[in-house]
Amino acid sequence: MVVMKMKFPFQKRVKLAQGLWLLSWCATVAGAITFTLGCILKTELRRRAEVMDNSDVHVVPNTLMIVGLASLGINIFASKICQDALDAERFPRWKNMLKPYFAVSCFFTVLMLLAVIMSYAMKGSLESSLKVGLKNGIRFYKDTDTPGRCFQKQNIDRLQMEFQCCGNNDFRDWFEVQWISNRYLDFSSKEVKDRIKSNVDGRYLLDGVPFSCCNPSSPRPCIQYQLTNNSAHFNYEYQTEELNLYLRGCREALVSYFMGLMNTIGAGVLSVFLLQGSVLVSLRFLQTAMEAVAGNENTEIETEGYLLEKSVKDTVMEFIEPVMQFFLFKNQVGEGSSEAPADP
Repeated sequence: MVVMKMKFPFQKRVKLAQGLWLLSWCATVAGAITFTLGCILKTELRRRAEVMDNSDVHVVPNTLMIVGLASLGINIFASKICQDALDAERFPRWKNMLKPYFAVSCFFTVLMLLAVIMSYAMKGSLESSLKVGLKNGIRFYKDTDTPGRCFQKQNIDRLQMEFQCCGNNDFRDWFEVQWISNRYLDFSSKEVKDRIKSNVDGRYLLDGVPFSCCNPSSPRPCIQYQLTNNSAHFNYEYQTEELNLYLRGCREALVSYFMGLMNTIGAGVLSVFLLQGSVLVSLRFLQTAMEAVAGNENTEIETEGYLLEKSVKDTVMEFIEPVMQFFLFKNQVGEGSSEAPADP
């Protein structure tokens, strides 16, 4: 059963070829944009690598860069076909290449759609990666003398100021770690000794936060130490006071930032996907309409073009069966070689 059969007079074929040539170059530019968007997202994720536990989310920009480059080649190839479609003598040379071309093009077009879906579906993976990464970042904040962690304090401070956030979940996360290095503690001080002795792990914990948690928009000078001690500050109530700190946690801030970026990119790539699909559908109509002209003296006759020669199911099976036969043959060869008797 032929799917979407249409009649194509000579003038309609010419207009289709000309319009498709222009559309393919638009899709080429869109492919370059897709690659660029993938590079931008990759760069942003790498900038925050120190507060991420894994790089699973990098599958999104990596896929975008791959399909962007593939789209460039696919659409440049399509523009060449469109040029030759205007000449009935030159078009037949593409006949043997079009079937594998459509197979490769459909694969990368579907991959582009998967990249769009992943850009919306990676929130859980991103959040879990940031949860562990930020927890470790806060824990190693004080290790400015440890190789590999020298810039951890600087990175966390810049992160909190740039995204106007504090801690992992909120500012209280800083109460649970020793974020001041031992080299800056006076161990002859009774207060320091008492704090260390009062902790089971021998850590110097305090109800304070780094300076980067301070909110410059607050009219009150920053209170970053003894946050839970009402008597330590004039006219201050810890439970009811609107603290002059950033109240949002950095995990929430980063998830919101990256998901906003990926959702925006996803919407753009979805438009590219629709454009790419239009190129492939139009090229298929042009191919089938031009095949009827091959070998005919009158190249200006009316021809019929269609999207699929058979039903969708039969067409899919036509592509899958050779692949399945290849792997089945390879498997049989492997089993035969393993069962071969050893030489005496």
